[in-house]
Amino acid sequence: MEHLPTVAIALALAWASGLRLYAVLFALGLAGYIQWPGWELPSSLSLLSHPVVLTSTGLLLVTEFFADKIPGFDTLWDAIHTFIRIPGGALLAAGVIASEDGAAWALAAGLLGGTITAGTHFLKAGSRAAINTSPEPVSNWTASFGEDAMVVVGLWLAYQYPLVFLAGLALFMLVVAWMLPKLWRLGVRMMRFLFARAAPAP
Repeated sequence: MEHLPTVAIALALAWASGLRLYAVLFALGLAGYIQWPGWELPSSLSLLSHPVVLTSTGLLLVTEFFADKIPGFDTLWDAIHTFIRIPGGALLAAGVIASEDGAAWALAAGLLGGTITAGTHFLKAGSRAAINTSPEPVSNWTASFGEDAMVVVGLWLAYQYPLVFLAGLALFMLVVAWMLPKLWRLGVRMMRFLFARAAPAP
């Protein structure tokens, strides 16, 4: 039980990275830079608090905040970040654990964290692609602001009430397992429709 808060934070960072990687990186770096009371940035992640890194993640955070709220462009952004969010979430989870339990546990945390990040990312990307089939932007903005709020609440729960967060994370991953096949089938149907529309008439 003594390692429970650390595990919760590691998995929370991985989960949140699937939604808002740059917000997570910036928040960690800022907390380390101002030496947030009660929080010490793990030594393996200390570079996040360097002013150069902090400036970079801050700029990327602002860019993503607006990019994620443009219908259509957010799907392209998500597609590109498939190759960034998942390894980023895995590295964050591993970095938190590495400071306490060594390489073997860090590797295990990285593998589990990467899996959680992947699930979160693909659920986000798939649901946003489905929402973008509607031409109006309100549902897109609502989903985006909802994701912003989820990240804030999730990280706060992991820090203050780790057991509550872990229970919520388990439920969330069950939803991911249930939703992803449905989103995959929807994506396949959408691609077939687009290819059929693009095909030249006989």
